[in-house]
Formats: sequence, C-alpha cells, structure tokens
Amino acid sequence: MTDFRTPVSLGTTGLKVGRLGIGSSFGASTKVIEDAAERGANYLYWGSIRRPAFGRAMGNLARRDRASVVLTIQSYSRVPALIAPSVEISLRRVGVEYFDFLLLGKWDKRPGDGLLEAALRLKEQGKVRHLMMSTHNRPLLASMFEEYDKGESPFDVFMFRYNAVHRGAEKDVFPFLPAGPKPGILTYTTTRWGHLLDPKKMPPGETPPPASDCYRFALSNENVDVALCGPADEAQMEEALRALERGPLKPDERERIERIGDFIYGRHKPNYEDLGD
Repeated sequence: MTDFRTPVSLGTTGLKVGRLGIGSSFGASTKVIEDAAERGANYLYWGSIRRPAFGRAMGNLARRDRASVVLTIQSYSRVPALIAPSVEISLRRVGVEYFDFLLLGKWDKRPGDGLLEAALRLKEQGKVRHLMMSTHNRPLLASMFEEYDKGESPFDVFMFRYNAVHRGAEKDVFPFLPAGPKPGILTYTTTRWGHLLDPKKMPPGETPPPASDCYRFALSNENVDVALCGPADEAQMEEALRALERGPLKPDERERIERIGDFIYGRHKPNYEDLGD
C-alpha cells in the first residue's frame, strides 16, 4: 500500500483502523490522544500501563462516536478467574459497554484452555468483540497461523515486535501467513525502545533517523496493518503522525535505516529478549 493515510480492514473483523495505533504507557495527555484519533490514529491500546488520561480519551471519543474508534484492553493474567474482573473494571473506568479487543499479552506458547474459555466467555457476553494475542516467541506464530487458516483459532489479530533492528519476522512470521483470509497484524517496539533515535548508538558518521521513519519502516511491509507508537507528549505524537503523511520508505531510506539497525543489533542488547531474533 502506497498511502498510509487510508484506513485498512483489520483482518476479517470488519473493523477499519488507521495505520498508526497509540499505546497508553508513556504519558501523552487526553487532548493529544483525542486529537490524534480524530486525525486517523483511531486504534487505541490501553496496555501495559493503564494511564487515566488515556482512559479518559478513550471514553470521550467513544461517547462522540463509538464506531469511529477501536479500543483494546490488555490482560497479562495467567489466572482465568482474574480476567473478567479486570475487563469489567476497565469498562466502568472508560465508560463503554464493550472493548473491540481483549489482548492476551506476552504468550510464548499457546494460552491454556481455561484462560481461553474465560476470554471467550467475555466475548459471548458482549464485553469484548474479538480476541488478540501478543508474543515474544515469534516462531510460535507459524502454528498459530495454521490454526487460523483452519478456522480453529480464537484469535483474530496477532501482535509482535518488528523494527529495523529486529527484522526476524521477515523470515519466521510473514512467510507463514495464510494464503486465504489473513489475521490482522500489529507490530510494536518500532523505535527499539528509542535506540534507533539515540545519537550515541549510531554508526560512525550517521545521524539518527526521525521516529516517523521507524514507523514508516514497519508500515512499508505489506503484511503489517498497524504499527503502535507510544507518545509521551504532543511533539512525539506529531512526529509519529508524520509517518502517515510521508508514506512508504524510499529504497535509499530503507537501506540507511537497515544499516543502522544492523549496527545497533550487534552492539546494544535489547531491553527485552525475543525468541526468534
């Protein structure tokens, strides 16, 4: 796709999303989130840190037009009985009747039946519409895609790390996507925890790429529907949104950011290890 400003369908869910999603953990204000959503970044992920300002933005936008935003709540719980109370508390805090996605976070193996049953029960009750899974074990996804292709997967969307430093998904995820209807694909850690923006981590003679180029890198892969950003303030949000205006990387831009990524990969450890890198 050559136009990042055009929303895409997220897998087979029927939901239309902007190509840039927003995560809640880094502290951007309610107004910054609301303004960005109204400019097309309508996938909102109340994730690892459920900041109140982000929750208020979700609620305000939903009251204006619930169908215009796609709201995700995450659970890291490994205890089935704890999932429903967490979701129900979050529904009350945001002031909505349902979340579009319940994300089961950081699964390096297929979630157990008890946990899936608890998640599916919330779906049956109308408190969440779809299920999503994130993983730090990307090779696991090949088997998850087989299950999806057979119509046996509880998940409609999958989320994993992909950036110019960690490009392993190009060999252990994307080639295994089903030939038929595909699940939605979200990617995160797009700036590699800011390493791609750090002048001290650059190859000799290189300046850091702008953050928008990091998002353009992920979105330039035809298999990626949404790349997550985590803005701390208005300036960071504006820089992320520039990716939508600038569109796919040109060949020379891709060569440069991959060269920088290769340099960082060999010299600076990731904040969190992923299987498959």
